[in-house]
Order: sequence, then structure tokens, then C-alpha cells
Amino acid sequence: MKRKKTNAIRLLDQQKIPYETCEYGIDDGLIDGVSVAEKTGQMPEQVFKTLVAQREDGNLCVFCVPVSGSLNLKKAARAAGAKRIRMIPMQELLGRTGYVHGGCSPIGMKKSYPAWIDQSAQGYEIICISGGARGIQVCLSPANLQKIIRAQWADLAEGKKSL
Repeated sequence: MKRKKTNAIRLLDQQKIPYETCEYGIDDGLIDGVSVAEKTGQMPEQVFKTLVAQREDGNLCVFCVPVSGSLNLKKAARAAGAKRIRMIPMQELLGRTGYVHGGCSPIGMKKSYPAWIDQSAQGYEIICISGGARGIQVCLSPANLQKIIRAQWADLAEGKKSL
């Protein structure tokens, strides 16, 4: 079977960054991060969701946090140097990033936005993120994810399980 080529996968290939893909079924409608972790046999602490927020000045920021927790908006705003941030409405996601809800990857968005990864990722050799479409995950080292999206590390999540 031919591997699906998304913007994220094309960019990883172009940059010669090692990764593995993991595909999963979406017919059941379960595309939330914890369900994806279960379907792919990964620990939820190692599977990261991509969240897009907007600063008060209108600029977007990208945050990657474990699916086992949630983004703490105060911590995210502090990391982004903003007074406050808000999640962008789901209907704006495709137009602003090029990705749909449930398939939003921090890699290969329409524009390069400032990005942060929850520091818990550094405790794993491999983490998984959306591959840029529903039904596909990309697994790679946290350092390579940080490199390709030019992210910073920060304490962002709440309610996450730790190592």
C-alpha cells in the first residue's frame, strides 16, 4: 500500500528527518488524541496534539501538548509573551493552517508560526504527532520535531501524566 503524502510528510522527507508513520481507522469517528493513542498502541503521554491559539495582537501560536492533558492557557500565554491567548475557532483552522481538526500537524502549516512543545516530550526517545491528515500519525524524536518547527520547550500542559 502506498504511503499517504501530506505536507508534513513531504517536509520531513525534504529535510531528511527520520520518522515512522502509523495509520489508524477513522470510520468510528474517534479522532480524539486518547482514542488515537489507543488505536496506535502508544502511551497517551507520548502522543501529542497540536493546538493553535491566537494572541491578543492577532498573531497565531502553535502548541504541542500530550493528549493525556490539556493546554494551560495562562502558561501558554506566558511562553508566547502575551497577556492572554485564546484557541482559534475550529472553522478557522483549515484556512489559517492548511489542516483540519483531527489532522492538524505542527509540521508543514501554510505559514511558519511560533511554536512551543511541552517540556515533557524531552523525556521520550520518540513522540507521535498528527501526520497532517486524519488517520495518520508521525513518530519522531522530540529533538527533530523541535528542529523542524523551530519550537521552544515550555511547561504548557496540565493534567498530564508524567514519567
